[in-house]
Amino acid sequence: MAARLINTAQNGLEVLRFGGFDIGHYESDHQIVDTKPMAQLRRYFPPGQRDAPRTAPVLLVPPLGVSADVYDISEHGAVTQLREAGLDPWVLDFGSPNRSEREAERSLSDHVLAVVQAIDLINKHTKQAPHLAGYSQGGMFCYQAAAYRRSEGIASVITFGSPVDVQAGLPLGFGGDTGSDLAEFLADQVLRRLAVPKWMVRTGFQMMDPVKSVRARVDFLRHLHDRELLLPRERQRRFLMSDGWLATSGPALADFIKAFVVHNRMMTGGLVINGVPVTLAEVTCPVLAFVGSYDAIARPPTVRALPKVASRAAVWEKEIPAGHFGLVVGSLSEREVWPTVAEWIRWQAGERAGRPEDIEKMAVVAKKAAKKPTQASPGLLGLVQQGAGVLVEAGVRAGQDALELGVQVGRTATAFAGEGTRAIPLLIRLGQLRPQTRVSLGLIMAEQARRAPREECFLFADRVHTHEAVGKRVDNVVRGLISVGIRHGDRVGVLMRTRPSALVTIAALNRLGAVAVLIPPWADLRQAVEATGAGAVITDITNLEAARAAGVTVLVLGVAESRDTPDLGPGVVDLEKIDPDKVSLPGWYTPNPGLAKDLAFILVTNSAGHLVATPMTNQRWAVSAFGTATAASLSASDTVYCTSPLHHSAGLVVGWGGAVASGARIALSEYNDVSHNDPERFFEEVHRYGVTVVSYTWTQLRPVLAEMEKRRSAEQRLPIRLFVGSGIPAGQWERVQEQFAPARVVEFFASVQGGAVLANVRGVKPGSKGRPLPGAARLELGAYDASADQLVLGQRGFVRRAKPGEPGVLIVKPTLEQESFLSRRGIFEQCDEWVITDHIFRRDDDGDFWLLDNRSALIRAQDGPIWSQPILDALDRIPAVDLAVVYRTQTAGQELAVAAVTLRPGARLRATDLQLGLGPVPASERPHLVRVVPEIPLSPTYRPIGYKLQADGTPRPGRGVWCRDEDGEYAPFTAAKARSLGW
Repeated sequence: MAARLINTAQNGLEVLRFGGFDIGHYESDHQIVDTKPMAQLRRYFPPGQRDAPRTAPVLLVPPLGVSADVYDISEHGAVTQLREAGLDPWVLDFGSPNRSEREAERSLSDHVLAVVQAIDLINKHTKQAPHLAGYSQGGMFCYQAAAYRRSEGIASVITFGSPVDVQAGLPLGFGGDTGSDLAEFLADQVLRRLAVPKWMVRTGFQMMDPVKSVRARVDFLRHLHDRELLLPRERQRRFLMSDGWLATSGPALADFIKAFVVHNRMMTGGLVINGVPVTLAEVTCPVLAFVGSYDAIARPPTVRALPKVASRAAVWEKEIPAGHFGLVVGSLSEREVWPTVAEWIRWQAGERAGRPEDIEKMAVVAKKAAKKPTQASPGLLGLVQQGAGVLVEAGVRAGQDALELGVQVGRTATAFAGEGTRAIPLLIRLGQLRPQTRVSLGLIMAEQARRAPREECFLFADRVHTHEAVGKRVDNVVRGLISVGIRHGDRVGVLMRTRPSALVTIAALNRLGAVAVLIPPWADLRQAVEATGAGAVITDITNLEAARAAGVTVLVLGVAESRDTPDLGPGVVDLEKIDPDKVSLPGWYTPNPGLAKDLAFILVTNSAGHLVATPMTNQRWAVSAFGTATAASLSASDTVYCTSPLHHSAGLVVGWGGAVASGARIALSEYNDVSHNDPERFFEEVHRYGVTVVSYTWTQLRPVLAEMEKRRSAEQRLPIRLFVGSGIPAGQWERVQEQFAPARVVEFFASVQGGAVLANVRGVKPGSKGRPLPGAARLELGAYDASADQLVLGQRGFVRRAKPGEPGVLIVKPTLEQESFLSRRGIFEQCDEWVITDHIFRRDDDGDFWLLDNRSALIRAQDGPIWSQPILDALDRIPAVDLAVVYRTQTAGQELAVAAVTLRPGARLRATDLQLGLGPVPASERPHLVRVVPEIPLSPTYRPIGYKLQADGTPRPGRGVWCRDEDGEYAPFTAAKARSLGW
């Protein structure tokens, strides 16, 4: 015992003085091939054999803050093992930013680009494509580099403990919003303000698995008397305790946390590298991932998420009974990991007949693992308890009071952080809106630019535009508009495709205080200008010829976006040629002067073939935009795919507005153009941009659904969590939620008159328009007599409120003085003021609103009113039906309801299908005739339109036409039946 105490004291003194036992310095023979501010590239050789022939090159990439010597700790390290296997090991050394000329400028993108550049150098030196191998974060860099290059010039990717679904395995048991919020605070408020010293890197790494760190120290102290036992692991211990850590760039670490922890870009895609969005779906080379059974940092489920996103790559795995560090260092890695790497490379080169032993398809393993009960992360409380247990084993008794305090702190912190508080600021702002409140699109964009200037604002054509860059571009366009005489309050038409220039134009007009008149490309331009009072039109090259017919001043923006720059001709002003620095701002100009009551936009829509100008104030836009952001729980982690055209309210308010209000990224796409309605583009851009929310209008998702049914695979995962928009048919709604599960649909409804906004947030009642949006106008349903087409009056002559299930006219409380001319007084009580709309709804017992019809379109048959929307909802749920419309015809002096349907490819429609499908609709409210047509026209916003079919009159008897009898039963519509009915 005395000898043991003496040995412990002697060895402890040596450790205290020198940090460990004297084991000498070890370093394999290597050459520094390239040195750049970001990294050094080393090439390793057998001792004294630098000219020895080499085979396949392997590029080893370390994590942030970890020395590249992790691959060369000892004579049995990774580079030695690979070298002895006849391979050509290269190591990328990021080093410490203390030595770098760009210490404060290092970013996540810089690290990935360093890997990309190293691949080119190795290709140049060896004339071979290297295998990328990365440990922990280094493996994540390899994934992103392969995605950035789309696997070009890469033989395969090999990773060791590299998580993909980071949010599924956050340390300390923090998950979901709790972990994301804490990580975002750390990234934005701490790391961006400092360079991270190596002691902080070491402590942070150890805190990710604190129990193991404590246990390792306790084991070392317990065996401190036995020097010979500790010496073989001394290099590894010293590496973990001090030698292996490097100071790292705070901004780079902040970027890493924001991208991979907060936004989970490994899963969702859309990580921006060198201004280009990338996704793991673009990795096509083979992948081998080593999974640590006891890895508490990269837990097996987080690693095995890879096949869900890298669906085009062959992904293999090998599970090792090791922790995080043991995957690359130690006796187990020497026996199991590096020999398997060598065999994998030989297999990929065709030098081995079968696959290496014990490697399996990751997707297969992940499915098996998902069926087994898994041990959850112990959480903060559990780690406190485990840590206490370790200390007890070491003979250190923690006081019960301290433990209880730790437990209480852990519970309180977790509960507090778990509260869903993101929507509170938006709701508060909604509640504070008054007619004199300053609020506008331009103002909110300016706020986002001040808050996060370097964050992405929108993505288009594989390029990224930051808030700062977009804000500067908007200000420059404002100066150009001022120089040509546009002032506050002027009405200016916008005839442009949904591209960055259109976004900037609308924002610039709003920032100036002018009114943007959003003109769709199908509209008669001269008629639209006359109806809205626009004094000028801003257009792009595509719509220039059409704009010339407006008869007003034509301004062109976005010439630089066009491949051709033709002569614009006389009378056309090219705003791109105006130098903004030479424009003096007049005294009247104030950025973003718009008040809630001010007119901000005029939407030009089509109603029964006629142009209708629909005004929208700043308040109505803000209520809808903030309401969308709140209802859809949008945040800066989201990327909103704006497929709806900006001249449609779904694009202006739901897609763009919701994204701007929440700080989410906007992904613009030409998919919104009918001529570019290509589902292949949709899926490609969803992956590349990391789209989490898709905006839609009406039946726009039809081609996507058809394609999804063809390509649906259990191994494929799309990052989409929500579809938001308006007008989707009930059957398509259900198919979307089935095909894209667990994504759901959030459907909005907005009235032209009064500013009513409804939202079905939960998506549990497809077809329902939901409930009033918080902050929007107050709504009531006035009881409606359809036969007399009038509101039902109650006692004292006031309108009676509709009961649940009873048809009622939507009546809206006006919120702005400008709407008073639309309102009527004395509706429900003396001197009250309401706007009576054209919409007829019913409200169910839960308070959800269901659209029935518009008063102007209601079919008043001899046997009672026939509501169009319930019929459409029922028909759209029939599996054979693709599209449906309902319209009225006049026959023998009576109104008939006719439903026209198109069929899905290969489908047949029978009378029994109609009987079952229309079962929820009362017999007397079903259409008199149902006909199958080859095509139903769609509007430019994908709304099925029936007036062209209506022009054909009552369908003639024949095949594919059915007639309803008095009991609501359907039978083929024959000539005899037509004669008997007098039709």
